[in-house]
Amino acid sequence: MNGEVSEAMTVHELRRLKEPAPSAAKERLFETPPRAGDLAERASRVAAVAARHADSVDRDGRFPLEAISTAKELGLMGVMAPRRLGGEDAGLGEIADVCYTLGRACASTAMIYAMHQVKVACVVRHGLGDPWREGFIRRLTRDQLLVASSTTEGSGGGDVRSSEAPIEYEGGRIRLTRAASVISYGVEADAVVTTARREANAAASDQVLAVFLKSDYSLERTLGWDTLGMRGTCSAGFTLRASGDGAQLLPVAYGVIHAQSMVPAAHILWSSAWAGVAAAAVEKARKYLRKSARTGAAPPSAPYFTRANASLRALRALIATALDRYEEVKDDPDALSAAGFQTEIALLKVDASELAVAAVMSALRCGGLSSYRNDSDVSIGRHLRDVLSSPIMINNDRILGNVAASALLTEVPATIRG
Repeated sequence: MNGEVSEAMTVHELRRLKEPAPSAAKERLFETPPRAGDLAERASRVAAVAARHADSVDRDGRFPLEAISTAKELGLMGVMAPRRLGGEDAGLGEIADVCYTLGRACASTAMIYAMHQVKVACVVRHGLGDPWREGFIRRLTRDQLLVASSTTEGSGGGDVRSSEAPIEYEGGRIRLTRAASVISYGVEADAVVTTARREANAAASDQVLAVFLKSDYSLERTLGWDTLGMRGTCSAGFTLRASGDGAQLLPVAYGVIHAQSMVPAAHILWSSAWAGVAAAAVEKARKYLRKSARTGAAPPSAPYFTRANASLRALRALIATALDRYEEVKDDPDALSAAGFQTEIALLKVDASELAVAAVMSALRCGGLSSYRNDSDVSIGRHLRDVLSSPIMINNDRILGNVAASALLTEVPATIRG
């Protein structure tokens, strides 16, 4: 297999042979929920739209409306939901491939889709069995709702395992007023899933997860979003005021949801989106080298393409391994919550973010000034600015600090496969 075909493979294909391509007859927008087998083809169609608008999304710091609208039209928002509720029972590996495909086109689109699916994964795994919550999933799949996440707050910043604002109870109703330091694409979302303290007298770590439809809440902007990269995620700060039915609280403690669903889904899907950005940068470096080869010898910067390619291969293998590990334990709550798995999945985010940055930086150095320019067809400026968010927006230092204590309890492996 030649190098070009190999590098076009997605992270999930490291674990299985690619399924047959979908029928070419499926060229129109779907009027009914499409089959899961069409997921890769639909993702490619969304990516094509995202790529056309990626520069303006970045330049103007605007929501990628065209790409997300296409994802809705193609039925991609509720694919993780059970079939009985209108979904497609898509697995995390399939969603990772979608994030990778979108990341190659537009980082903001990929990250928005990843964050949306993380919240859907939490509700699907921990919220079924209640008429209101199952009705929410049915509506999500029917109306293709976009779900935002609110897990950072006030002085706690990025510590998602600590909440300041409590749920207030009045009969069977609940209320919440929350100083959300970040709600990505909050204005554009159709619903929000948010953490909160269980009640006023609860500890900050005693949290619940609540689901609110757009009609249930108001947002008052408190902080803008003018950043170096990932500009289209529109991750502004808001005061969130919400009210709803008591059934809109998931019945499982957030600590359990965090360990079993939120962290695995987030770290795998975010990493897949960053891998897509890295893959796009490597493709730009390959294009630069091919253009250079037509005019003579390879430039002295050519070895950086090898570095970029190696980092991308390592990144994709890392994600594929994490997916395999998750598939092994996904139905075992104790294994999901065990210190060993939690350490592995936390370090996936750290390692993937560093590898993604390394791949893009090497690709940039391969292309030299041509890739440094914003007006070049091999420009990597947007890719670099976007991928630099990966170790920063969810800070690697915080994760490493949290992992340190549990890592002390884990034995150093005695063998390569140990």
